[in-house]
Amino acid sequence: MTSANVEFNLTAGLERSAILMLALEEETAVHVFKHLSMHDVQRLSRAMAGLGPLSNERVTEVMNDFDDELDQFSAINIDSTEHLKGILTKTLGEDRATELLSDILEASNSTGLDSLNGMEAKVIAELIRDEHPQIIATIIVHLERGHAANVLNLLDDDQRSDILLRIATFGGVQPAALAELDQVLGGMLSGKQVKRDKLGGVRPAAEILNLMSSSFEEQVISRVRAYDEELAQQIVDQMFVFDNLIDLDGQAIQRIIQEVDSNSLAIALKGTDEALREHFFSFMSNRAAEILRDDIQMRGPIRVTLVEAEQKAITQLARRLAERGEINLGHSEEDYV
Repeated sequence: MTSANVEFNLTAGLERSAILMLALEEETAVHVFKHLSMHDVQRLSRAMAGLGPLSNERVTEVMNDFDDELDQFSAINIDSTEHLKGILTKTLGEDRATELLSDILEASNSTGLDSLNGMEAKVIAELIRDEHPQIIATIIVHLERGHAANVLNLLDDDQRSDILLRIATFGGVQPAALAELDQVLGGMLSGKQVKRDKLGGVRPAAEILNLMSSSFEEQVISRVRAYDEELAQQIVDQMFVFDNLIDLDGQAIQRIIQEVDSNSLAIALKGTDEALREHFFSFMSNRAAEILRDDIQMRGPIRVTLVEAEQKAITQLARRLAERGEINLGHSEEDYV
Protein backbone atom coordinates (compact mmCIF):
# COMPACT_ATOMS: atom_id res chain seq x y z
CA MET A 1 0.00 0.00 0.00
CA THR A 2 1.40 3.40 -0.96
CA SER A 3 1.82 6.28 1.50
CA ALA A 4 -0.96 8.13 -0.34
CA ASN A 5 -3.34 5.21 0.23
CA VAL A 6 -2.39 5.03 3.91
CA GLU A 7 -3.04 8.76 4.34
CA PHE A 8 -6.39 8.42 2.54
CA ASN A 9 -7.45 5.53 4.81
CA LEU A 10 -6.46 7.44 7.95
CA THR A 11 -8.35 10.54 6.81
CA ALA A 12 -11.42 8.50 5.86
CA GLY A 13 -11.35 6.70 9.21
CA LEU A 14 -11.15 9.99 11.10
CA GLU A 15 -14.07 11.38 9.12
CA ARG A 16 -16.19 8.30 9.82
CA SER A 17 -15.35 8.54 13.53
CA ALA A 18 -16.35 12.21 13.53
CA ILE A 19 -19.68 11.43 11.86
CA LEU A 20 -20.34 8.62 14.32
CA MET A 21 -19.59 10.89 17.30
CA LEU A 22 -22.01 13.53 16.00
CA ALA A 23 -24.69 10.88 15.65
CA LEU A 24 -24.33 9.79 19.28
CA GLU A 25 -26.24 11.30 22.16
CA GLU A 26 -24.18 13.88 24.03
CA GLU A 27 -23.83 11.77 27.20
CA THR A 28 -22.66 8.75 25.20
CA ALA A 29 -20.16 10.86 23.26
CA VAL A 30 -18.75 12.16 26.55
CA HIS A 31 -18.10 8.58 27.72
CA VAL A 32 -16.27 7.84 24.47
CA PHE A 33 -14.08 10.92 24.83
CA LYS A 34 -13.09 9.84 28.35
CA HIS A 35 -11.36 6.78 26.87
CA LEU A 36 -9.31 8.75 24.34
CA SER A 37 -5.96 10.46 24.74
CA MET A 38 -5.88 14.25 24.68
CA HIS A 39 -4.20 14.09 21.28
CA ASP A 40 -7.00 11.93 19.85
CA VAL A 41 -9.68 14.13 21.44
CA GLN A 42 -8.18 17.16 19.72
CA ARG A 43 -7.92 15.40 16.33
CA LEU A 44 -11.46 14.07 16.53
CA SER A 45 -12.87 17.41 17.70
CA ARG A 46 -11.25 19.23 14.78
CA ALA A 47 -12.67 16.65 12.38
CA MET A 48 -16.16 17.02 13.88
CA ALA A 49 -15.99 20.81 13.62
CA GLY A 50 -14.91 20.64 9.98
CA LEU A 51 -17.52 18.21 8.68
CA GLY A 52 -20.05 20.73 7.42
CA PRO A 53 -23.55 19.66 6.27
CA LEU A 54 -24.07 15.88 6.02
CA SER A 55 -26.64 14.02 3.96
CA ASN A 56 -28.85 11.41 5.55
CA GLU A 57 -27.38 8.85 3.17
CA ARG A 58 -23.82 9.51 4.38
CA VAL A 59 -24.77 9.28 8.07
CA THR A 60 -26.75 6.09 7.43
CA GLU A 61 -23.83 4.58 5.54
CA VAL A 62 -21.41 5.26 8.41
CA MET A 63 -23.83 3.91 11.02
CA ASN A 64 -24.44 0.73 8.99
CA ASP A 65 -20.70 0.20 8.51
CA PHE A 66 -20.15 0.61 12.23
CA ASP A 67 -22.95 -1.83 13.02
CA ASP A 68 -21.43 -4.43 10.66
CA GLU A 69 -17.95 -4.01 12.17
CA LEU A 70 -19.36 -4.26 15.68
CA ASP A 71 -21.09 -7.55 14.81
CA GLN A 72 -17.83 -8.95 13.42
CA PHE A 73 -15.90 -7.84 16.50
CA SER A 74 -18.46 -9.36 18.85
CA ALA A 75 -18.35 -12.63 16.93
CA ILE A 76 -14.68 -13.19 17.74
CA ASN A 77 -14.72 -15.97 20.30
CA ILE A 78 -11.19 -16.30 21.66
CA ASP A 79 -9.46 -15.84 24.98
CA SER A 80 -8.08 -12.36 24.39
CA THR A 81 -5.60 -12.59 27.26
CA GLU A 82 -4.10 -15.87 26.02
CA HIS A 83 -4.10 -14.60 22.45
CA LEU A 84 -2.25 -11.45 23.51
CA LYS A 85 0.19 -13.50 25.57
CA GLY A 86 0.96 -15.63 22.52
CA ILE A 87 1.64 -12.58 20.39
CA LEU A 88 3.82 -10.95 23.05
CA THR A 89 5.75 -14.16 23.68
CA LYS A 90 6.62 -14.56 20.01
CA THR A 91 7.62 -10.91 19.85
CA LEU A 92 9.43 -10.34 23.15
CA GLY A 93 10.20 -13.75 24.59
CA GLU A 94 8.37 -15.52 27.40
CA ASP A 95 9.88 -13.69 30.41
CA ARG A 96 9.42 -10.18 29.04
CA ALA A 97 5.95 -11.06 27.70
CA THR A 98 4.82 -12.38 31.09
CA GLU A 99 6.11 -9.26 32.84
CA LEU A 100 4.46 -6.91 30.36
CA LEU A 101 1.15 -8.79 30.39
CA SER A 102 1.16 -8.72 34.18
CA ASP A 103 1.58 -4.94 34.15
CA ILE A 104 -1.24 -4.59 31.61
CA LEU A 105 -3.67 -6.76 33.56
CA GLU A 106 -2.84 -5.08 36.87
CA ALA A 107 -3.39 -1.62 35.41
CA SER A 108 -6.67 -2.38 33.65
CA ASN A 109 -10.17 -2.44 35.16
CA SER A 110 -8.83 -2.04 38.69
CA THR A 111 -11.22 -0.56 41.19
CA GLY A 112 -11.48 -2.72 44.30
CA LEU A 113 -7.89 -2.79 45.51
CA ASP A 114 -7.15 0.76 44.45
CA SER A 115 -10.24 2.16 46.18
CA LEU A 116 -8.89 1.06 49.55
CA ASN A 117 -6.53 4.03 49.50
CA GLY A 118 -9.57 6.27 49.92
CA MET A 119 -10.90 4.42 52.96
CA GLU A 120 -10.10 5.02 56.63
CA ALA A 121 -7.44 2.72 58.05
CA LYS A 122 -9.75 1.34 60.76
CA VAL A 123 -12.36 0.36 58.16
CA ILE A 124 -9.77 -1.51 56.09
CA ALA A 125 -8.40 -3.23 59.20
CA GLU A 126 -11.86 -4.50 60.13
CA LEU A 127 -12.47 -5.61 56.56
CA ILE A 128 -9.33 -7.73 56.26
CA ARG A 129 -8.32 -8.81 59.76
CA ASP A 130 -10.02 -12.23 59.50
CA GLU A 131 -8.64 -13.04 56.05
CA HIS A 132 -5.71 -15.35 55.36
CA PRO A 133 -2.38 -13.58 56.05
CA GLN A 134 -1.31 -13.96 52.42
CA ILE A 135 -4.47 -12.20 51.24
CA ILE A 136 -3.92 -9.45 53.79
CA ALA A 137 -0.31 -9.07 52.62
CA THR A 138 -1.47 -8.79 49.01
CA ILE A 139 -3.96 -6.07 49.95
CA ILE A 140 -1.54 -4.18 52.20
CA VAL A 141 1.17 -3.98 49.55
CA HIS A 142 -1.28 -2.26 47.19
CA LEU A 143 -1.85 0.58 49.63
CA GLU A 144 0.13 3.79 49.70
CA ARG A 145 2.99 3.22 52.12
CA GLY A 146 1.80 5.56 54.86
CA HIS A 147 -1.73 4.17 54.64
CA ALA A 148 -0.37 0.61 54.80
CA ALA A 149 1.54 1.48 57.98
CA ASN A 150 -1.60 2.92 59.60
CA VAL A 151 -3.62 -0.20 58.75
CA LEU A 152 -0.92 -2.54 60.08
CA ASN A 153 -0.79 -0.59 63.34
CA LEU A 154 -4.42 -1.57 63.91
CA LEU A 155 -3.81 -5.32 63.53
CA ASP A 156 -2.59 -7.75 66.20
CA ASP A 157 1.15 -7.90 66.96
CA ASP A 158 1.65 -11.45 65.68
CA GLN A 159 -0.49 -10.74 62.64
CA ARG A 160 1.54 -7.65 61.75
CA SER A 161 4.87 -9.45 61.94
CA ASP A 162 3.59 -12.33 59.84
CA ILE A 163 2.24 -9.98 57.17
CA LEU A 164 5.46 -7.94 56.91
CA LEU A 165 7.44 -11.15 56.59
CA ARG A 166 5.15 -12.31 53.78
CA ILE A 167 5.47 -8.98 51.99
CA ALA A 168 9.25 -9.21 52.17
CA THR A 169 9.41 -12.76 50.83
CA PHE A 170 6.98 -12.83 47.93
CA GLY A 171 7.26 -11.19 44.54
CA GLY A 172 3.59 -10.79 43.74
CA VAL A 173 0.62 -12.90 42.70
CA GLN A 174 -0.55 -14.29 39.41
CA PRO A 175 -2.49 -11.70 37.35
CA ALA A 176 -5.59 -13.91 37.22
CA ALA A 177 -5.65 -14.30 41.01
CA LEU A 178 -5.06 -10.59 41.45
CA ALA A 179 -7.90 -9.78 39.07
CA GLU A 180 -10.22 -12.12 40.99
CA LEU A 181 -9.31 -10.50 44.31
CA ASP A 182 -9.78 -7.06 42.78
CA GLN A 183 -13.20 -8.09 41.46
CA VAL A 184 -14.33 -9.32 44.88
CA LEU A 185 -13.29 -6.08 46.53
CA GLY A 186 -14.78 -4.13 43.65
CA GLY A 187 -18.18 -5.57 44.50
CA MET A 188 -18.01 -3.81 47.86
CA LEU A 189 -16.00 -0.73 47.06
CA SER A 190 -15.59 1.97 44.46
CA GLY A 191 -12.97 4.66 43.94
CA LYS A 192 -10.37 6.20 41.72
CA GLN A 193 -7.73 4.21 39.92
CA VAL A 194 -4.09 4.74 40.82
CA LYS A 195 -0.90 3.35 39.36
CA ARG A 196 0.54 0.49 41.41
CA ASP A 197 4.15 -0.30 42.10
CA LYS A 198 5.59 -3.76 41.65
CA LEU A 199 4.22 -6.08 44.30
CA GLY A 200 6.10 -7.53 47.20
CA GLY A 201 9.76 -7.72 48.03
CA VAL A 202 12.19 -6.27 50.53
CA ARG A 203 11.77 -2.61 49.58
CA PRO A 204 7.96 -2.38 50.01
CA ALA A 205 8.28 -4.16 53.36
CA ALA A 206 11.03 -1.75 54.42
CA GLU A 207 9.12 1.31 53.23
CA ILE A 208 6.03 0.30 55.21
CA LEU A 209 8.03 -0.65 58.30
CA ASN A 210 9.94 2.62 58.08
CA LEU A 211 6.67 4.51 58.66
CA MET A 212 5.66 2.55 61.74
CA SER A 213 6.57 2.94 65.40
CA SER A 214 10.11 2.11 66.54
CA SER A 215 8.90 -0.57 68.96
CA PHE A 216 7.04 -2.39 66.19
CA GLU A 217 10.05 -2.03 63.90
CA GLU A 218 12.28 -3.80 66.42
CA GLN A 219 9.68 -6.53 66.96
CA VAL A 220 9.33 -7.31 63.27
CA ILE A 221 13.05 -7.20 62.52
CA SER A 222 13.67 -9.58 65.43
CA ARG A 223 11.09 -12.03 64.09
CA VAL A 224 12.40 -11.83 60.53
CA ARG A 225 15.97 -12.28 61.79
CA ALA A 226 14.94 -15.51 63.50
CA TYR A 227 13.49 -16.67 60.18
CA ASP A 228 16.27 -15.41 57.89
CA GLU A 229 19.27 -13.37 59.10
CA GLU A 230 20.19 -12.16 55.61
CA LEU A 231 16.63 -11.10 54.77
CA ALA A 232 16.39 -9.13 58.00
CA GLN A 233 19.59 -7.27 57.18
CA GLN A 234 18.31 -6.50 53.68
CA ILE A 235 15.18 -4.95 55.17
CA VAL A 236 17.23 -2.91 57.64
CA ASP A 237 19.48 -1.68 54.84
CA GLN A 238 16.45 -0.60 52.79
CA MET A 239 14.55 0.98 55.66
CA PHE A 240 16.65 4.09 55.78
CA VAL A 241 18.74 4.69 52.69
CA PHE A 242 21.06 7.58 51.90
CA ASP A 243 18.46 9.44 49.82
CA ASN A 244 16.22 9.59 52.91
CA LEU A 245 18.66 12.06 54.47
CA ILE A 246 16.87 14.80 52.53
CA ASP A 247 13.95 14.37 54.95
CA LEU A 248 16.05 15.08 58.05
CA ASP A 249 15.93 18.44 59.79
CA GLY A 250 18.84 20.83 60.13
CA GLN A 251 19.83 19.64 63.59
CA ALA A 252 20.13 16.05 62.39
CA ILE A 253 22.13 17.00 59.29
CA GLN A 254 24.53 19.11 61.33
CA ARG A 255 25.01 16.27 63.83
CA ILE A 256 25.85 13.87 60.99
CA ILE A 257 28.29 16.35 59.45
CA GLN A 258 30.10 16.58 62.80
CA GLU A 259 30.71 12.83 62.78
CA VAL A 260 31.63 12.32 59.11
CA ASP A 261 35.02 12.89 57.53
CA SER A 262 34.83 15.60 54.84
CA ASN A 263 36.40 13.28 52.27
CA SER A 264 33.79 10.59 52.92
CA LEU A 265 30.97 13.13 52.72
CA ALA A 266 32.27 14.48 49.39
CA ILE A 267 32.40 10.98 47.90
CA ALA A 268 28.93 10.10 49.19
CA LEU A 269 27.39 13.32 47.86
CA LYS A 270 29.15 12.89 44.52
CA GLY A 271 26.69 10.12 43.70
CA THR A 272 23.49 11.97 44.63
CA ASP A 273 21.21 14.47 42.96
CA GLU A 274 21.53 18.22 43.40
CA ALA A 275 18.60 18.47 45.81
CA LEU A 276 20.26 16.30 48.47
CA ARG A 277 23.58 18.12 48.08
CA GLU A 278 21.88 21.48 48.54
CA HIS A 279 20.10 20.12 51.60
CA PHE A 280 23.49 19.48 53.21
CA PHE A 281 24.93 22.80 52.01
CA SER A 282 22.00 24.72 53.51
CA PHE A 283 22.95 23.62 57.03
CA MET A 284 26.64 24.47 56.70
CA SER A 285 28.44 27.78 56.91
CA ASN A 286 28.89 29.54 53.58
CA ARG A 287 32.62 28.89 53.67
CA ALA A 288 32.28 25.19 54.55
CA ALA A 289 29.58 24.68 51.91
CA GLU A 290 31.73 26.34 49.25
CA ILE A 291 34.74 24.17 50.09
CA LEU A 292 32.64 20.99 49.97
CA ARG A 293 30.96 22.06 46.73
CA ASP A 294 34.35 22.69 45.09
CA ASP A 295 35.69 19.38 46.40
CA ILE A 296 32.79 17.48 44.81
CA GLN A 297 33.12 19.29 41.48
CA MET A 298 36.89 18.82 41.26
CA ARG A 299 36.77 15.08 41.79
CA GLY A 300 36.95 12.93 38.71
CA PRO A 301 34.94 9.75 38.12
CA ILE A 302 34.52 7.67 41.27
CA ARG A 303 33.73 3.96 41.37
CA VAL A 304 30.09 3.29 42.16
CA THR A 305 31.10 0.71 44.76
CA LEU A 306 33.10 3.35 46.65
CA VAL A 307 30.23 5.84 46.54
CA GLU A 308 27.79 3.22 47.79
CA ALA A 309 30.16 2.18 50.59
CA GLU A 310 30.48 5.76 51.86
CA GLN A 311 26.73 6.32 51.59
CA LYS A 312 26.03 3.14 53.52
CA ALA A 313 28.51 4.13 56.23
CA ILE A 314 26.81 7.51 56.67
CA THR A 315 23.38 5.86 56.67
CA GLN A 316 24.50 3.45 59.39
CA LEU A 317 25.85 6.41 61.36
CA ALA A 318 22.47 8.11 61.10
CA ARG A 319 20.74 5.00 62.42
CA ARG A 320 23.19 4.77 65.36
CA LEU A 321 22.60 8.41 66.22
CA ALA A 322 18.85 7.79 66.07
CA GLU A 323 19.13 4.74 68.32
CA ARG A 324 20.98 6.89 70.87
CA GLY A 325 18.23 9.48 70.65
CA GLU A 326 20.51 12.18 69.24
CA ILE A 327 18.55 12.64 66.00
CA ASN A 328 15.10 11.72 64.72
CA LEU A 329 14.73 9.73 61.50
CA GLY A 330 11.04 10.55 61.29
CA HIS A 331 9.25 7.45 62.55
CA SER A 332 9.05 7.89 66.32
CA GLU A 333 6.22 6.59 68.49
CA GLU A 334 4.39 9.92 68.48
CA ASP A 335 4.47 10.23 64.70
CA TYR A 336 2.07 7.34 64.04
CA VAL A 337 -0.70 6.26 66.39
